[in-house]
Amino acid sequence: MNGIPVDGTPSPLVALRGVSFGYEDGPLVLEGLDFEVCGGRALALLGRNGSGKTTLMRLLGGGLRPRSGRVELAGRPVSYDRAGLTRLRTTVQLVVQDPDDQLFAASVAQDVSFGPLNLGLPEEEVRARVDEALAALDITGVGDRPTHLLSYGQRKRAAIAGAVAMRPRVLVLDEPTAGLDPEGQERLLATLEALRGGGTTVVMATHDVDLALRWADDVALLTPGGVRTGTAGEVLARTDALAEAGLRLPWGVAVAAALRSRGAAPAGGVAPRTAEELARWAAEGGPSAAPAG
Repeated sequence: MNGIPVDGTPSPLVALRGVSFGYEDGPLVLEGLDFEVCGGRALALLGRNGSGKTTLMRLLGGGLRPRSGRVELAGRPVSYDRAGLTRLRTTVQLVVQDPDDQLFAASVAQDVSFGPLNLGLPEEEVRARVDEALAALDITGVGDRPTHLLSYGQRKRAAIAGAVAMRPRVLVLDEPTAGLDPEGQERLLATLEALRGGGTTVVMATHDVDLALRWADDVALLTPGGVRTGTAGEVLARTDALAEAGLRLPWGVAVAAALRSRGAAPAGGVAPRTAEELARWAAEGGPSAAPAG
């Protein structure tokens, strides 16, 4: 499986080079995979169930070790001794889909402090990181609350805060919006945008092609025939690759095609990607007000 590099992107922060992996007594889940995460780019990871998304994310975070190939961090192969894994996990943090699989301490603040404490940081530094992470996820007010008394959305945020407290350069999220209501999704996306503004590169696994089109700069599409990587607009307009991955065409791509076929949107412009953008575009005068991008 060979990735198609995105032209003009910076050198990758973390990469898989020719990686193959399979679970014990099972077939290979990933074979010969080349995959890169470049700094400053929002990357959506898409694919059907069983395509290897979770396996790929765990390889990036050091939770799994390749059968063959290598993981590289800033161009250097990762070693799987204590020092090598610490180096990887202070750069890349993975947040799993179900927050209850990640939260275990008596209170939110204690849970968030676990990673920094494991690094052997001084108490004052740990406290500063916890306060910073709680503020970043907008959950400062529940820092002393038991995790089991939080709402589902708050537990999602607490799990992400635990990763953010490690100050990673790459934050990898498995279906972070799953189970959230629309308001909760919007709040989380705003939080992720703020983290990106602070220099964190975000990788998000999702089944939601509309979210990927709206949120991501780049998309990596896992299919039985390989991984298709490129800008979100390019990859998510490829009906053949989407069908191979068991995914539908994004709403925004279909609307853009319909508008352009009727001369209602500029051929080189960016058509509305969401219902809200479409309504605003129409209210502002249609083709003459198509959003730039």
